[in-house]
Amino acid sequence: MRARPSDVGPAAGAAAGGAAGPLGAIYPGTLDCVHCGLCLPACPTYRVTGRETSSPRGRVALMRGVAEGRLSLDALAEEAYLCLGCRACETACPSGVAFGRLLEGTRAEVERAGLRRGLAKRVESLALRAVVPRPARLRAAVDLLALAQRLRLDRLARALLPARLAELVALAPRVPPRSERARLPALVAAVPPVRGRVALFEGCIMPELFGAVNAATARVLSREGFEVVVPSAQGCCGALSAHSGDPDTARALAAANVAAFAAGEFDALVVNSAGCGAALREVGHWLGPAGAGLAGRVRDVCEFLDEVGARAAYAPLPGTLCYDDPCHLVHGQRVEAAPRRLLARIPALRLVSHADPGSCCGAAGIYNLTHPAMSGAVLARKMDALAAADPDWIATGNPGCLMQLRTGVAERGLRARVVHPVELLDRAARLA
Repeated sequence: MRARPSDVGPAAGAAAGGAAGPLGAIYPGTLDCVHCGLCLPACPTYRVTGRETSSPRGRVALMRGVAEGRLSLDALAEEAYLCLGCRACETACPSGVAFGRLLEGTRAEVERAGLRRGLAKRVESLALRAVVPRPARLRAAVDLLALAQRLRLDRLARALLPARLAELVALAPRVPPRSERARLPALVAAVPPVRGRVALFEGCIMPELFGAVNAATARVLSREGFEVVVPSAQGCCGALSAHSGDPDTARALAAANVAAFAAGEFDALVVNSAGCGAALREVGHWLGPAGAGLAGRVRDVCEFLDEVGARAAYAPLPGTLCYDDPCHLVHGQRVEAAPRRLLARIPALRLVSHADPGSCCGAAGIYNLTHPAMSGAVLARKMDALAAADPDWIATGNPGCLMQLRTGVAERGLRARVVHPVELLDRAARLA
């Protein structure tokens, strides 16, 4: 058998006797990388910088060096957070390197060592621990943002604040009307004939900023003959905490969701947020057997409708559409064709391709807040491709991607409307 690079030379002792550095727990996973370089063209930060250390292969080499005690952890800290965590490298990798798990393990060690400081860290900690997982606080924060936007205080703040803070204010999403922020009822009846029963994951951000998408999802599922249950005890999926190096919070949030959905009988747990779906599919990794049962029932809404066979009649929606793959759907969940097949069922809606559908848009959770320059550079490449296609609609299935692409469309002055796929399905069905 051909030796791995880490099995020869100076690393041989560490490989044989176990890694002594702070990343020892993830060390075996780093040995799966054979340094072939097929991940390089898929990596958004490598495409921007051209630096080996800003590629998946380079970051794995740094992880291995830290685990073997040849490098200090602070040599890796900056690169660990410059990565968008898009997992495109996993799709490209012929060796099956689980880069997402390696990255989360690395970030957890960086956090334990206290190597992150500054404004970005403070914003992230406040948002992910004190606001996002707490529905009442999140609603209050969004209410305040909505008030500031109505009074145009956000514009005043951008003019008066220091540049870095002004950038953060400018990235704040537009808050929808209060009528679109209502929580779904506990039960949405199916339109006969009844085909089954599903649970719907509402999420934390979705009800506050994309309540219309949740409502459209429930209507689409109901129209397809599925009773929709929405447990009130569900909450944040924990993805953002896991990605930011806080596995304890992620596990606690995952455990709460496992408990919230344990009592119900349903055919699938349907999710309309790609990031949440990817996280829920991995609760078995976080929680062991206690989470595996729920993880196996998770389906993206487009994946589920494609599997069961959508039956609704659709009215024509004349125009062109670019579908843009959310990273955690196409790379994290390996769902690529299903949304396109569903959208292709709408008469007169013509799907057009663009040059960069499977690459990251630069949103990556709250990455656009913590790394605005790199996020903007990654978004620019995406918008170049979408501008060339010049569609009437752009569809994508993740809240962060929706916000990021809307920002890009506004900055470029494009005519396209950015929507979730279920919004188009719902609209075409209601017009039929």
